[in-house]
Amino acid sequence: MFILYALLIALIVGILAGGRLARLGALSIRWSWVIAGGLAAQLVLFSDPVTRIVGHAGPVIYVATTGCVLLAVLANRRIVGIPLVVAGAAANMAAIIANGGFMPASAAALAALGKAAPTTYSNSAVVASPALWPLTDIFAMPRWVPFANVFSIGDVLIGLGVATVIIVAMRRDPDATVGTSLGSSIGPAAEG
Repeated sequence: MFILYALLIALIVGILAGGRLARLGALSIRWSWVIAGGLAAQLVLFSDPVTRIVGHAGPVIYVATTGCVLLAVLANRRIVGIPLVVAGAAANMAAIIANGGFMPASAAALAALGKAAPTTYSNSAVVASPALWPLTDIFAMPRWVPFANVFSIGDVLIGLGVATVIIVAMRRDPDATVGTSLGSSIGPAAEG
């Protein structure tokens, strides 16, 4: 949910900064179908009926789908903001792999939300001594926020990256290109 809020805030900031929603259509995301498919697979994976069916394969499927999404995002690293998304996704992936296919959630962070440890397979688990503890879900959103949940520093980086991508894309003039703006400013002087 943290990333969803980052997306909504980015849209609001983009509009307030003079950006246009229509410009998001000009954003070209390579391998977008892999990103969408991987995230959709994870939504299905963490539903109770599917969790019971996949059993012990859940962590393997989670790591595999997360890896696919990370590779697809990496293919878009030239887009402003995507390097932050890659850094956040890599941090989350490292924590997940180091903890056997689960993202450890701090018991204190869950308690701050009034939540208990998950009883079925989900992307989070309370682990007594998690590996790479600083990269795990150690933060909690305020309780009053709808759908409040725990989050990691990786989620913060992903949220900042996604927000940057959106705000820059909304403000970018689709008719301006680097070549023409540079050419118009240095072209005549270079010829003379």
